[in-house]
Amino acid sequence: MSDGGQPATEQAPDEGEDPNEVDWEMAPDSDAEFPADPEKMAFLREIADDVYGDSSESRQVSAILYRVSDLYDPDGDTSPEEIYLNVRHIMDIKAQGGLDR
Repeated sequence: MSDGGQPATEQAPDEGEDPNEVDWEMAPDSDAEFPADPEKMAFLREIADDVYGDSSESRQVSAILYRVSDLYDPDGDTSPEEIYLNVRHIMDIKAQGGLDR
């Protein structure tokens, strides 16, 4: 049992983790290639615009789709790792209740 009365296998996912440590092991493989594809980029951004709504969840999904579309932007310079880490950061902030400090 952990100190909180729960078995150690049922600990919160972030318990004991260093919040400043980069989670490279969970990030996608950076060797994957995403050739510029303006048509795919535009399609993903169109879907992102359709998904965007009043709820914070729809805005988050829209933002994720928009970030993924950056992979196909001929003028963009991003990677799956950057997108993964950005999305994870957003979700961590959401889980903590927002940016209120």
